[in-house]
This record gives sequence, structure tokens and C-alpha cells, in this order.
Amino acid sequence: MPFFDGTGGRLHYRRWPAPGTPAAVLAWLPGMGQHSGHYHRFARRLAACGIETWGLDTAGQGLSEGDADAARDATRIGGDARRFVELVRAEGPAAPLIVAGHSLGARTALQLLPSCTALVLTGTPATALAAHPALPPDLPILALHGCDDRRAPVDAVRDWAARRASVRLIEYPDAGHDLLHEPVYPQVTDAIAEWIRQLVDAAATSPRGTRR
Repeated sequence: MPFFDGTGGRLHYRRWPAPGTPAAVLAWLPGMGQHSGHYHRFARRLAACGIETWGLDTAGQGLSEGDADAARDATRIGGDARRFVELVRAEGPAAPLIVAGHSLGARTALQLLPSCTALVLTGTPATALAAHPALPPDLPILALHGCDDRRAPVDAVRDWAARRASVRLIEYPDAGHDLLHEPVYPQVTDAIAEWIRQLVDAAATSPRGTRR
């Protein structure tokens, strides 16, 4: 099983290869109390679309060592996520790198603002948006949110997306906080895959190319 050294112990991760040469690689940061094992169907659906996924077990979750309360320490969880993204970049295919996360994972992705092709965020908390107002103006971001999200109401994300030309927001009526574990998950996954493929295809014809 694959592990790497985190800030508080050995951390586990999973990898779902795409057939052939992937169009992109997605590094997934899970939500509070979740781990990579919760995202098999999501990653397999992305793989069928030519997108390879790597998923992290945060400290104390899944097969990872450490204290689950580390999720409340932004410095520690941010350090672990940074090491994970560096691992994906070093050992993954030479393809555009997308950093993605749900809720806590979305907050962590915004905290890191890693050098990558794009960010994908689901269930993003308002506190994360307020804490990290400065974003590279040319960094593409896809935000997906349930209109009935009571943990992280959509209003803050709407306002945030409306002020940034590089952010695309997709809303899902009658969906709550955890989109990838709700009935809308096929539509959400397909929207993510389509957006990534379109982004990569457009960058391939651009003189600037993509960041990885």
C-alpha cells in the first residue's frame, strides 16, 4: 500500500490510473472525517473520461496514522496536503495537474494555492473564502455547490464567484453539502470531467500551455 511521511505519521493515499495516457491528473483532498476510500466511484468515473485521480487519507482517517484532530490545525493539514501534491507532481504522469477538494479539502486547496493548472472545489465554506481572498487572477477554478447546503450555504460562494472572472460556479438545486455522495453525484462528476477536458484541450492550443 502506498504511504508517505506526513507531519504526524505515515499517510496513506490511493491512485486510480486512467487507461492509456491521461489527459490530466487530479489530486483529491477529502472533507472532514472522510478518506480516499469514500471516492472510488468518483475516481473510476473520472478514469473512464481519461483523468487519473490520486486521493489522500488525512491524518487519523482511513489507513493513515496520526491524530484525526489534526484537521483542526490548518498548518499541519496544509503541510500534509502540500507534501501529497508534491508527491503527485513527482510520481504521477506528466499531465496537467488539477488540485481538488471537498469542504475541508476545498479550504486546504485554497490555503495552499499550489502551482497547478486549476482548482476544483465542492462544498466550499465561507470561512475559507474569507481567509484566502487573494487568488492568481488567471487560475481557472470550478466551484460546485448544492443550493440546499446547510453546512456551507451557497450565498458566500455565489458572491465570491461573481467577483472573479476565472471562477465558474455550478449550482445543484435540491442538493446539500456532500455532492459526490448525493443522488446528483453522476452529474457532478461528469461536470468536473467535462470542465477539465475542455480546459486541457483549450490549453493545448494556447501558446502559454498549462501549469503543472
